[in-house]
Amino acid sequence: MYIVFEGIDGAGKSTQIRMLKEWLEANGFRVETLVEPTDSEVGKLIRKLLQHPDAKSDNFQKIFGLLFAADRMMIMDKLEDESKIIISDRSFISSLAYQSPMDWIDVLNKYAKRPDLLILLDLDVKTSVARTSGKDTFEDEEFLAGVKENYLKLADNFTCEIIDANNGINKVSSDIKKAVAPYLGICPDCIQ
Repeated sequence: MYIVFEGIDGAGKSTQIRMLKEWLEANGFRVETLVEPTDSEVGKLIRKLLQHPDAKSDNFQKIFGLLFAADRMMIMDKLEDESKIIISDRSFISSLAYQSPMDWIDVLNKYAKRPDLLILLDLDVKTSVARTSGKDTFEDEEFLAGVKENYLKLADNFTCEIIDANNGINKVSSDIKKAVAPYLGICPDCIQ
């Protein structure tokens, strides 16, 4: 199974992926986690360019679209491994939500693997800004509001579970487990 976690910055994707991985492994599943951008040379270039002062410009958005699509292709073989659950911190859905123009980004990612399950961590924009304050980020409240709106629209195109990420870490984790359990044949009512 290929599970993708998406959401605006500060939604808790990394923390929740770690907690879900531990729970799945405790229940006998083999799990591998991925992060986009990857640690490949392309991924390193993306991280560097994200710090560029013009990173929000239309030209940079197109460059990011190309680079993220190239970086994504580096992990395609891993996504075909059916012997384990793959959990990814972001996917091409992030490109659709964050970059523009959306139709062009969609074409660039035509061959990107679609998730079996999308977990969308829905976080309040003001909370996102507060959580990411002081970190390397160029997003502001107005930009993130648009990204959040994009995510909610995109959710209709996937098998998606929308989780309220404004709750505490343990409540969010429990909600995720209850959402994932039926896809894996685990009784959701047995989860605390």
